[in-house]
Amino acid sequence: MTTRRRIVLAVIIVITIAADQGAKALVRRTLMNSYPIHAGILTLLHTENAGAFLSLGAELPPNVRHLIFDGLVSIGLLIAGFVLFTGRMQPGTDDVAIAFIIGGGVGNLIDRFRLGGRVTDFIYLAAGPLHTGVFNIADMAITGGVLWLAISWMFRKKTA
Repeated sequence: MTTRRRIVLAVIIVITIAADQGAKALVRRTLMNSYPIHAGILTLLHTENAGAFLSLGAELPPNVRHLIFDGLVSIGLLIAGFVLFTGRMQPGTDDVAIAFIIGGGVGNLIDRFRLGGRVTDFIYLAAGPLHTGVFNIADMAITGGVLWLAISWMFRKKTA
């Protein structure tokens, strides 16, 4: 992997973290004690989530949540960063997906450490019968990266 490619991947990670943390700070300043803002299918509101995406694991005991969401996620992000930046991935675009996953993971991890194990969520979409849970920019980066990898791996040609 070239130095230029490493810089591009680092920039993707930094921009993802900055966008996530900036949006969350704005939400905490403006929506923490106010009514949700409705704009068509989009609703902006302030929530704090002790679980993972869509509150998965929010009902776990606090020490188990801390172990999983702080400890194991930190280890996973460190391993992903190591693999990404030491050239252990095959050349291609999957490294961009990994960069988005790392950026989103770090963005949510920053919240967990700053907010006592909780993450600020603020985006809710509702279009007719279709509704999402409340999520944030980090969640979008992680989900986008995972979908990117899944689609990429699904269509990858197998070598014998």
